[in-house]
Amino acid sequence: MKKTALYNKHLEMGAKMVPFAGYDMPVQYSGVNQEHINVRNNVGVFDVSHMGEFLVKGENALALIQKISSNDAAQLFPGRAQYAYLPNSKGGVVDDMLVYMIDQNHYMLVVNASNIEKDWNWIVSQNNVGAEIENISDNFSLIAVQGPKAVDVLQELTSIDLNGIKFYHFQVGDFAGLNNIIISATGYTGSGGFELYVPNQSAETVWEAIFSTKIQPPVLPTGLAARDTLRLEMGYCLYGNDISDETSPIAAGLGWVTKFNKDFIGKEIIQNQKNEGTEDKLIAFELIDRGIPRKDYEIENYSGELIGKVTSGTMGPSVQKAIGLGYIKSEYAKMGETIYLKIRNKKIPAVIVKLPFFKNS
Repeated sequence: MKKTALYNKHLEMGAKMVPFAGYDMPVQYSGVNQEHINVRNNVGVFDVSHMGEFLVKGENALALIQKISSNDAAQLFPGRAQYAYLPNSKGGVVDDMLVYMIDQNHYMLVVNASNIEKDWNWIVSQNNVGAEIENISDNFSLIAVQGPKAVDVLQELTSIDLNGIKFYHFQVGDFAGLNNIIISATGYTGSGGFELYVPNQSAETVWEAIFSTKIQPPVLPTGLAARDTLRLEMGYCLYGNDISDETSPIAAGLGWVTKFNKDFIGKEIIQNQKNEGTEDKLIAFELIDRGIPRKDYEIENYSGELIGKVTSGTMGPSVQKAIGLGYIKSEYAKMGETIYLKIRNKKIPAVIVKLPFFKNS
């Protein structure tokens, strides 16, 4: 198992460690519900250094990104990021990712931990334009500081005006006495905050600086379990659950980051998906009766016919409801429609709802 540069810090803080994407990662510290609610109300700190980072440089950097990305990177400027996915040649999704424009002809792609090798090999295989690409995943740590009080915690550690960084923007500057730190507002929790891209040798310094701030209530370390419940309350897709090599990005609701005004891998197939519709659609649901939905639970219609499967599910700590995502046949994917989950041989009714489950007041 690989270890992040913050591994010893997690042990010191009493984290429960589990294998995840080839890394020994903290799944929780004080408890999933407490960590989740703290991020919604205060601020929590995640080690997500297992994520992958690739640099794409040179005069043909944009050409390569436009080819491999669903979104239109020509709209980016230095300090701007966008969400996108890597389409495959069959109309599925290699991975979802973030694209950062660092400078002219200089970009960074951030990919999922479990897909680093797969994504790297895919991008290398598509690089027939001579772009310079570098896998820096093993050199950098990624610390996510999430929650409505994130600015209060971090502002004393940087001269950058953090309130001036809009969602899906970033700045490069000083932080905790270090230079050239990327401070990004591209969070995965729906409660605001920032991500810090830090060289591994400085990760402990930054981690300690964050936890040494005097904000009350105190900053809490937060594990991957709460990260999952937080993202699910927002309806954000998780690769391997809600999207995969086999899923249609249109069925998954990713049409908003699919730009047909340029050429990209699989464009014709995905455009056909959009024009003709898809057999299945990803829907969000809330259980009406007691129960907790889990991945791969079967979904039936009123007559007991199998119409789909759950891809993600949990008891949402903020919404106090059993919630989930799943693919069902498109004809049943209507707001307010009642569907039925098979949970321990019982049929539990659920209603299809609009995302996000959690709405900031």
